[in-house]
Formats: sequence, C-alpha cells, structure tokens
Amino acid sequence: MIKSYHVEFLTATILDWKHLLNDDFKRLILDCMEWLVVNNRCVIYGFVIMPNHIHLIWKISDGFDRSQVQGALLSYTAHAFKKELCVGKSKTLAAHRVNLSDRAFQFWQKDCMVKECWNEWFLEEKLEYIHQNPLQEHWLLATLPEDYYWSSASFYIRNENHFKFLTHYKD
Repeated sequence: MIKSYHVEFLTATILDWKHLLNDDFKRLILDCMEWLVVNNRCVIYGFVIMPNHIHLIWKISDGFDRSQVQGALLSYTAHAFKKELCVGKSKTLAAHRVNLSDRAFQFWQKDCMVKECWNEWFLEEKLEYIHQNPLQEHWLLATLPEDYYWSSASFYIRNENHFKFLTHYKD
C-alpha cells in the first residue's frame, strides 16, 4: 500500500529550546530542505527558521514514509550541526551531549509537532502564523514579515523566490 499524507504544519524544536540556529545552521537547514524537494521527497509551501525552532508547511510525497523525510531532515541537520561545531571546537557542542544508547549528542527535541492542514483556511492561518513569528515581541527579528530572510514571507508577499524549493500552496 502506498503511503499518502495531507499537507502538514510541522514544528521542530532544538532540544531545551536552546538558541542554536545561527545563520550558518539556518543555511544547512535550507540546503536540506532543497535536497528533499529536488529528490521528490516532499513539497514545501512555507517555512520559517527561528533561533531555536523551525516551522514548515509541507507535504510528504506519496510513497515515502515520514521517517524517510522528516527523519532525513532532522538527522541530516543534526549531523551537519555536530560537524560544524566540531570544526569550530565550539563549547556549544558540549551543551548538546546526551547519555543515550543510540547517540552522544542531540540537537532536536524528540517529538515534532505535526498538524494536518485539512483545509485552505487552516493552511493560510498557519502560513500567517509562521510569517508573523519573527515579529513577535520576544523575538523582534524584523519589522515586516517579508524582511525576515529565513522565511517564505517574501515569496508570498513580494513574489520574490530566494528559495527555489518553494511551491505556492495554490499551485
């Protein structure tokens, strides 16, 4: 039986909400999202990458299991984070050490939040939410949603496509 998913709103959070996602790590996440799309693992309709979490609106491609797509995103980026932190001999790496049987370091919290977008209204609500996220008072990362680079807001508001992996949700 072929696995099929609805469009989903996904939130993945850095373990203990640590502010790990600097611009270099955000670029690694973008690279991974592009790889997933180019390799037909998913379609990405919207995203925002914050200092300690990401939100995606995506659809896992038919025939793929969640572990093959979501797992690839989280596993690849975690390995890339570790590699970058090792190269820089960063003290940040030690903050992500865990005592688990299957790993020595953990960057992402174990369970992502996933909500299916059953209708266009819900999808648009989540898209608005992720685009407004950088403007929230406790972040103040931009004054307008479309000015925050690490987001799909400029794609929808200014029709600028900085990220070739994005697909408009109405397409």
